[in-house]
Amino acid sequence: MASKRLPADTWNGPRYRIVVVGDGGVGKSALTIQYFQRMFQEDHDPTIEDSYIQNKQIDNEWCVMDVLDTAGQEEFSAMREHYMRKGQGFIIVFSVTDPHSFAQVERFHTQILRVKDRDTFPMILAANKIDLVQQRKITEEEGRQLATKLKIQYMETSAKDPPVNVDNLFHDLVRIIRRQPVQPPPTYSRPDQKKFIKSGSEMAQWLARDFTDREVRGLNPTSTS
Repeated sequence: MASKRLPADTWNGPRYRIVVVGDGGVGKSALTIQYFQRMFQEDHDPTIEDSYIQNKQIDNEWCVMDVLDTAGQEEFSAMREHYMRKGQGFIIVFSVTDPHSFAQVERFHTQILRVKDRDTFPMILAANKIDLVQQRKITEEEGRQLATKLKIQYMETSAKDPPVNVDNLFHDLVRIIRRQPVQPPPTYSRPDQKKFIKSGSEMAQWLARDFTDREVRGLNPTSTS
């Protein structure tokens, strides 16, 4: 559907903080950029984290998608815990061409549950770079078996044009979040941005970001289903 302006005086939609995690070089940024900017960016600095924010329409309901694309090589474990606390849902990405990234999935999953102090939490396991058929080393069966073990949804993806399951990846996670019971507000303290500035201002800004109604209304909406 074509983009259109969301009437400012009718905005009262929810906001979803989503965190994309995984080893460096698995295509986290490519997936996120394809979702928000509709383009495939092949070259990206794996040490840079970015945040993206945009209005989207998912299942006929407007919302704000606020996504943190992590570097995968965070210097401070405390910073990793802060963004895990703030996230409402997580996409754990591995590359089907990289067995080491596949082996790291359980580490990310375990840390998220530990930080959240939950037995389960909204997550999707993304098997990325399925377009690289000749280089594939992790089978779909292996990926699905791990997702079943972790009790999370599994999806095969490719950010390369034409993209495969990129919108579905983010939108299915929103659907999972929507099905969760309402949780009480967190009690942890607001992070100190100065503490994280060395590792990247994007993450510090995402951690500290808070929206007013006026700021949300000013975002450029995109209608998708």
